[in-house]
Amino acid sequence: MPSDLNIYKFIGVTFGSKISRALLSVLLRKTHDRRTRLYHALTAFAGLERPSGLGCWIDYLVLRTLIDVSSRVMRSKSELEGFRKYLARPSVRRALVSVIRGIVRYGVTTPQMLDAPFLVVWNFTNMCNLRCKHCYQRADKPLPDELTLEEKLELVRQLDEAVVAAIAFSGGEPLIHPHFLKVASEVSRRGIYVAVATNGTAITESMASKMRKAGVEYVEVSLDAANPSLHDKFRGVKGAWRAAVNGIENAVRAGFLTAIAMTVTKYNLGEVTKVIDLAEELGVDRVVFFNFIPVGRGEEMAKLDISPEEREELLKYLYEETKRRRVLLVSTAPQYSRVSLQLSGYSYVSPTHFALERSDGLVYLANYIGGCGAGRIYCAVQPNGDVTPCVFMPGLVVGNVREKKFKEIWDRSRVMLELRDRERLKPNCVDCKFKYVCGGCRARAYAYTGDVLGPDPGCIYNRKVYTRILSEIKLSALAPSKRL
Repeated sequence: MPSDLNIYKFIGVTFGSKISRALLSVLLRKTHDRRTRLYHALTAFAGLERPSGLGCWIDYLVLRTLIDVSSRVMRSKSELEGFRKYLARPSVRRALVSVIRGIVRYGVTTPQMLDAPFLVVWNFTNMCNLRCKHCYQRADKPLPDELTLEEKLELVRQLDEAVVAAIAFSGGEPLIHPHFLKVASEVSRRGIYVAVATNGTAITESMASKMRKAGVEYVEVSLDAANPSLHDKFRGVKGAWRAAVNGIENAVRAGFLTAIAMTVTKYNLGEVTKVIDLAEELGVDRVVFFNFIPVGRGEEMAKLDISPEEREELLKYLYEETKRRRVLLVSTAPQYSRVSLQLSGYSYVSPTHFALERSDGLVYLANYIGGCGAGRIYCAVQPNGDVTPCVFMPGLVVGNVREKKFKEIWDRSRVMLELRDRERLKPNCVDCKFKYVCGGCRARAYAYTGDVLGPDPGCIYNRKVYTRILSEIKLSALAPSKRL
C-alpha cells in the first residue's frame, strides 16, 4: 500500500462521476479469459502488459484519460505514480475492479458498498489439534458434511469469477487438512491473495517451504500470552505455546508477512505489552488484537469479555504504542478507527485491519472502509459451504454454496444487505457521529442481543447496554480472581 493515502481520494474522484460510471460500465464486461476489460486495462496502466488489439487499446485509453483528468483536477502527480505502483499486484487490481463495480452499481456510498467482498475468510475445516476455550467454531473433528476437494475447487472458481481479492484460510486448523496446499495453490494461481490464520503448531520448516510454493503470502499465528502456561491453559493443550512460537519463527524465516493474533479477554489483558515485546523480539510484522466474541465455546466464558472502559483503555494504549513501536499494531474492534481519529486530531486512522499513515485523505478513507466490514467488504464460508456475514456469526447462515452460487448469496442475502446500510442500525449506534467510520462490531451485537443491527455492548458509548447484559451472564469457571 503506497504511503501517500490520498490515492483513495484519488480513486473516488477518478471513478465516482456519472460520466466515469457510464464509461466504466462498458469496461466491466468480461473478456475471453473471464477477466473484465477493466482488469486488463488496469494491468496495462501498471505497465505489466501491452494492450493487444484495437479493443484493448481503446479500453486502455479510456481508463488512462479518466485517470489523467482526475490527476489534473487534484493537481497532483504523486497520486498518479502511487496509483500505478499500487496496481502492480494482481490482488490489488482485483480489489479495485470490485470497488469500481460497486461504484458503477451503487454510486459513491458511505461507507462504500462493493460488488464483491475484498476478503473471504474460509473456515476450511472443523478439524483442529487444539481445544481453545474461546473457539468460535467449536473446532474438534471434521464435520461429516465438509466440502469435497472438487467442491472446494469449484468454490475457488466462483470466488475468482466474483473478483474476490483475498482469501484467508482459517478453521479449525487449515494446515493439517490434506486439501490445503492444493486449494491454496489454485487460489494463488488465479491471482487471489492467500492468507492463513493458524495456531502455528504445524508450521515446520518443511511446511513453511511448501506454503511458500503454494503461494501463501500472509501468515497469522494465534498467541494469547507471552507466558507459556497462560497460553497453554487458554488453548487446552500443554506445549501449544512453544509449538506456536516455533511456527512463528519458521514463518518469519521463510519470508512471509507474519502476524501474531491475540484475542483479548480479562484472562490475558495484562499480557498485551508482553506480547508486543515478544512480537518485536521474534521479528513479526504486526500484532492483531481480536475482539472476543462469545460464540461457540466462547459462550461458556462470556464473563471474561473486557468491559467498555477496558476496551477503550486498550485501544488508546495501542494508538500510543503504534507511534513508537517497530511492529504494526491493529485491532479488529471497529472502535479503533474512532479512537485513533480522536487522539490524532484526525491525522491518523486505523480502520479495522488496516493502519494508515498521515494524509489529507484519511477521513475520506475511514468513511470509505467504514469500520466493521461484516457482510459489506468481507464474509465467511464455513467448512460445509454455509455462508455467514462474519466468522464470528457461525449460526447466522445466509446461504450455502452447494445450493446457490456464491455471488448470488452475496448479492441477495437480506441480512447482508441490511449490514451494508448504516442507517438501519439501532440506537445508540445509529445516532453516533462515528457510525460511518466504526458502526460497532456486528458480531458482538448479534452474540449479545440477537440482532445484527443492535448496539455493540463493547463500546464506551453503549455502557448501559453492557451493564444490562452483564447482569444476565453467568460467571465463568475460567475467570481468574484478579487481573493478570
